[in-house]
Amino acid sequence: MSYRVIQWGTGTHGRLALRGILDHPELELVGVKVHSEHKHGQDAGALCGRPDTGVIASNKLDDIVSMDADCVVYMPLLASKQEVISLLRSGKNVIASNGWFYKGRRDFSDVEAAAIAGNVSLHGTGIHPGGITEKLPLVASALITNIRFMRGEEFSDIRTYDAPDVVTDVMLFGKPQDDVRNSPMLHLLGDGFCQSVDMMADAIGVTLDKEYSTVHRFSLATADIESPFGKLDKGTVAAQHFSWTGTVRGTPVIQAAVNWYMGHDHLEPGWVLGKERFEMQVDGDNRIQLITEHLHHEGEYQGGVDEESAIVATGVHCVNSVPAVCEAAPGLCNYLTLPMVTGRAAADLR
Repeated sequence: MSYRVIQWGTGTHGRLALRGILDHPELELVGVKVHSEHKHGQDAGALCGRPDTGVIASNKLDDIVSMDADCVVYMPLLASKQEVISLLRSGKNVIASNGWFYKGRRDFSDVEAAAIAGNVSLHGTGIHPGGITEKLPLVASALITNIRFMRGEEFSDIRTYDAPDVVTDVMLFGKPQDDVRNSPMLHLLGDGFCQSVDMMADAIGVTLDKEYSTVHRFSLATADIESPFGKLDKGTVAAQHFSWTGTVRGTPVIQAAVNWYMGHDHLEPGWVLGKERFEMQVDGDNRIQLITEHLHHEGEYQGGVDEESAIVATGVHCVNSVPAVCEAAPGLCNYLTLPMVTGRAAADLR
């Protein structure tokens, strides 16, 4: 069976998701939503480094809403609830990389009602939050008795993230410490990561305390640092750690965390980050720790921006979810309600 798919967004992750749709044997690309005027009217292939497809991109919401499609892979820089509601009400399943991971204690009634009205499903996924934060720890939890602690954590050199405006203006790298003390990232990121925390808590059967325990700390550069985003001046922010922890009667039980940095060489004492990786940990009477390899660029950073496997993984995790989400019951769906999502073999093996 073939599913007709629209790719929404062709930025760093969206461009790679677009390739994933073109390569997936069960998916047919029928539309592309872009933001800028200069991408409007371009062939989808030109937007992702592939031959022409005959599918022309549009920056008009009405064009996308009126299009005949089974699913939208929704990957804008910032999500709009009203856009998602419009897509759902038009009868299109939506897979979002930037929200709606797990309802838990939140009010998702408006998007849930839109999905039911459109007889479709909404699924939030990605890598972190997503596969690293929730899926892999939950899979590992099946091997543990009497679980007491679960963690998903990222360690990434942010110099290879091909989104300079996000790195400097949103993440606030290279900014003075007074700016970063009031960073909105703890709240902006926390909404998604705390959904991950709640999903894991519900899966293992614990009731978390009402308030999450949160941490934001940062390191100032001890020397000037060259980066693809320009020079970071000595004394500006060069590394940040964020964590969100669900507790039971004050005891940490579920944690999601990120560590982002501009290399290791010029950070304040106490920042020992090690190689780039994702870690997943489940502790109980026995213990398991999973450490990924090859999701980040190999070896020491040499300059320039490459297409890291972690960025590819974010996009294609959404793409590979399309068949399962299209077959799901109307409403909200997540890892606890969907069947196992898998990739597909390379074309020359099929």
